[in-house]
Amino acid sequence: MVALIFPGQGSQYAGMGKALADNFPVARQTFEEADDALQFKISSLCFQGPEEELKLTANTQPAILTTSVAAYRVLESEMSLQPSYLAGHSLGEYSALVASGALAFADAVKTVRARGLFMQEAVPVGTGSMAAILGLEGRDLEEICREAAQGDVVAPANYNSPGQVVIAGHVQAVDRAIALAKEKGAKKAMSLPVSAPFHCSLMIPAGLRLKEVLDGVNVSTMNMPVVSNVEALPNQDHSLIRDLLVRQVSAPVRWDESILKMVDLGVEHFIEVGPGKVLSGLVRRIAKGVPVGNLEDTDSLKNLQANF
Repeated sequence: MVALIFPGQGSQYAGMGKALADNFPVARQTFEEADDALQFKISSLCFQGPEEELKLTANTQPAILTTSVAAYRVLESEMSLQPSYLAGHSLGEYSALVASGALAFADAVKTVRARGLFMQEAVPVGTGSMAAILGLEGRDLEEICREAAQGDVVAPANYNSPGQVVIAGHVQAVDRAIALAKEKGAKKAMSLPVSAPFHCSLMIPAGLRLKEVLDGVNVSTMNMPVVSNVEALPNQDHSLIRDLLVRQVSAPVRWDESILKMVDLGVEHFIEVGPGKVLSGLVRRIAKGVPVGNLEDTDSLKNLQANF
């Protein structure tokens, strides 16, 4: 059994998707479709940067989605592969939903552009932050966050892998949690260079604005189950998708549980589809010994074809 996993914010880099667009018409058409849907050249941003523009949340999200869907379409056309499950990290869940047939690509790319703007605008710049904490388990960090809050918001935002949890909230509360985590034996606790505190309750206003957009988007029957970030369970009921995506903005990403759930269901091979190898690294830590491949360019495609 194979599962396809799709990356989220942080995996972007200038040049992503260019080799695929240069070599495969289906990838080139995907970038053209995104340019048309967004009414600006997201393709140029992906292929050439600049990095500063690419890492603005409202650009990053449609850029990664477009590159991931282009890679998925190449995978579909070049390999006879029938995945059993799909999943994506945060933004990557939209790529998974496009692959499942639930969302039309043009709708998804416009929705994540809006999602990026809403998440950016939910909290004034400089008010919120995120931090990666290494070497402590989720339960310990939940307790640390409760202690550090002192009337502010701070909570686990991404349960990425054993001993790697990202927290989010008000700057001062995140700083208190970093200090406490170090006191309690964290190997590393460091602020992340992000523009907003994603996946915590400060994002609830962004979720409410996103709901209005999603209410106008057609959601179709799914041809494959998608393991949702919010529940870490496979879902194939398209009527639940809008609610899961609204909740996802302010709920923690349960990535480690999602991977373990797919392994429990019989997944024996993961393929990361889209820019970078962030998720491949996480899977190796979560499900040791389970083979992981990736597809982001022509070299990685050849490697997959040779080894799969």
